[in-house]
Amino acid sequence: MRDESEAADPVVRRHRDLERIANVALRAGRIAMESGAAASATKAVTSAVARGLGAEEVALRLGYASLAITVVGGGNSITRMSGVGRLGVDQRRDTEVRRLAERIERDGAADVDTIQADLDRILRDTPRHPEWLVATATGLACAAFGRLLGVDWAAFVPVLVAGAAGQVLRHRLLSRGANLFVVVGLVAFVAAGLGGLGALALRSNAVGMAMMASTLLLVPGVPATNAQTDIMDGHPTLGSARAVWVVMVMVFAATGFWLARAALGGLL
Repeated sequence: MRDESEAADPVVRRHRDLERIANVALRAGRIAMESGAAASATKAVTSAVARGLGAEEVALRLGYASLAITVVGGGNSITRMSGVGRLGVDQRRDTEVRRLAERIERDGAADVDTIQADLDRILRDTPRHPEWLVATATGLACAAFGRLLGVDWAAFVPVLVAGAAGQVLRHRLLSRGANLFVVVGLVAFVAAGLGGLGALALRSNAVGMAMMASTLLLVPGVPATNAQTDIMDGHPTLGSARAVWVVMVMVFAATGFWLARAALGGLL
């Protein structure tokens, strides 16, 4: 009887509706952030979903590892918080969730269940490039940047192979939940070592530069850009946290490179 009376109470119903709106908006924002979106884009996605589902006012707090939202409607308000997982880069998924938010903002949303189903579809069906293609493209990028940095043609293939091998190793370790910074150091060591050994075997005149080019896959370009953007857009706490993360990645990458160079010291 108590549950029935609470369900009939319009204040209780509105409170539950706001809770569902807050939760689905948080989920959309979390997907965007974990896919590489900056703070302003994450805020836009979350707010668009919440307003499209009927929230009159929306307030957000964006942290490096959490999102908090307050939604207001019908004289009631509710605040909910959600954790954020590892921040990666998935442009396709980021684009899909932004398109969903734009559609909700433009046309309105049918209901919370429909948006939940759309988010499930984005997580389940957004296509991903096969591992071999990503590894090959990564190796080619490292080799091409190596040429721009002065690596000779003798080291081109070793850098390509080393970069591709480093990408495969990074993907396999991260998919198993390994610590990101340890993975960065290990990948830097392996990639630099393979690139250096290959360049030595082919008698390259730019062994040191080949080793460096082999680790360029570890440069955190998107996080570094987001860190600057977040600070400039008025989110200094989140931007600073991203910047610290970038610095830590570069420290571990440099450590792995230094260890590889020390291991090959007698051959250089």
